[in-house]
Parts: sequence; C-alpha cells; structure tokens
Amino acid sequence: MRNHILMIGLSAAVLCPIGALAQEGDAEAGAAIFKKCATCHVVDSDKNKVGPSLKGLFGRTAGTHPDYKYSSAMKEAGEGGLVWDETTLRDYLHNPKAKVKGTKMAFAGVKKDDEITNLIAYLKQYP
Repeated sequence: MRNHILMIGLSAAVLCPIGALAQEGDAEAGAAIFKKCATCHVVDSDKNKVGPSLKGLFGRTAGTHPDYKYSSAMKEAGEGGLVWDETTLRDYLHNPKAKVKGTKMAFAGVKKDDEITNLIAYLKQYP
C-alpha cells in the first residue's frame, strides 16, 4: 500500500509540469497563426503598420502604443482600465468588436481557443 501511495505521488510530481506546459501553448504553432495578423501588425519591432506594433503588448494599456492613431473606442477602453494580459487579449482575439465596441480593427477574430492559446504563447516571446 505504501509503495502505491509513493508511486501515485511520484507520478503526480512528474506529470503535473507536463500538463502545465501544455496549457502554455505552442509558440511555433502561434507563429503560423500570427501570419493572419502580420498584414497589419508586427511583433518583433516597435514599428507600426496598419495596426500598432504588438511588441511588448502584455501589460500595455490599450490604445497607448506611441505614434499610432487609435480609434476613440480603443483609447476610451484604455482610459477605462483595459490593460492587455492573457485574459483580456483572449477575449479581444475571440471577438474584437464585442470586447471593444467601435474598434477600427476589421479582423473578425480567432474562434478556436487552442489557436488563441498558441498565438498568445507566440506574442509572449516579444516582451
């Protein structure tokens, strides 16, 4: 009995980190998904395109990247406390126009949760 308890404890200790990593997403798969975004956004520099640079996105107040002309809706969202983190970005990517009504981003959103998870993992590589 004691050996069984020990084995269960060791199994949990070994397998839990693997499960935690699986929830982090696959940055390589996220790079492929980012190709949908790359028409308007960059992530590896602070250069704005049609959309603002996404470099250093996490922790940034919405509507504040320098030298980008945001919609009044996005600026108001930032003034109202919208800061980009995994949760807020997940909601926005799923349905941009529902998260920030009046955003000028024309993209309809990413519908699959695993794709959003992978995209977030990719974006996190560019602090």
